[in-house]
Amino acid sequence: MHYEQRAREQFARHIKLAQQVMDEHMPVVAALAQRLVDCYRRGNKAIFCGNGGSAADAQHLAAELVGRYLIDRPPLPALALHTDTSTVTAIANDYAYEEIFARQAEAHLQPGDVLVVLTTSGTSSNIVKAAEVARRKGCTVLGLLGRDGGTVLPLCDLALVVPAKESFLIQEVYMIAGHWICDMIEQEIWGADR
Repeated sequence: MHYEQRAREQFARHIKLAQQVMDEHMPVVAALAQRLVDCYRRGNKAIFCGNGGSAADAQHLAAELVGRYLIDRPPLPALALHTDTSTVTAIANDYAYEEIFARQAEAHLQPGDVLVVLTTSGTSSNIVKAAEVARRKGCTVLGLLGRDGGTVLPLCDLALVVPAKESFLIQEVYMIAGHWICDMIEQEIWGADR
């Protein structure tokens, strides 16, 4: 197959899915942004977790909040739980891999905080366990999920379930939605005009 033809087919799939999410799921994306705005206005923090590509997306979004997205403004408290390799490997070694996020969530989450879980399958046991801890601690659980939302969906207060099966497509939409959410947080809190 010719490179350009394959590229066009791939781009078309991304565009079609992004259009579907825009047409059918924008109220959910807007509500996710509002939950994070409310969290920050209360003086709370957002904690992100994901595995593999979703870990990279979680880290990316946390970085946009601590650093900046489009405007120069005060940093917002956010962190991605997989980034401390010493903690992750100690927990995996001493307890179990399924506990790597739950134990950190137990340490870092306070009532009113938000846990943002990213999982294309919705079934990652370490994500499910972290969501369970967050619920028990009185935190909001927001999801960026794929497929049918999996076993973590019922633990989420609100979730964007991207209607696709392929992880790469789901993760592309996460980042489109995630960047828009970062933009709305800045706009709502600081009233920034671009």
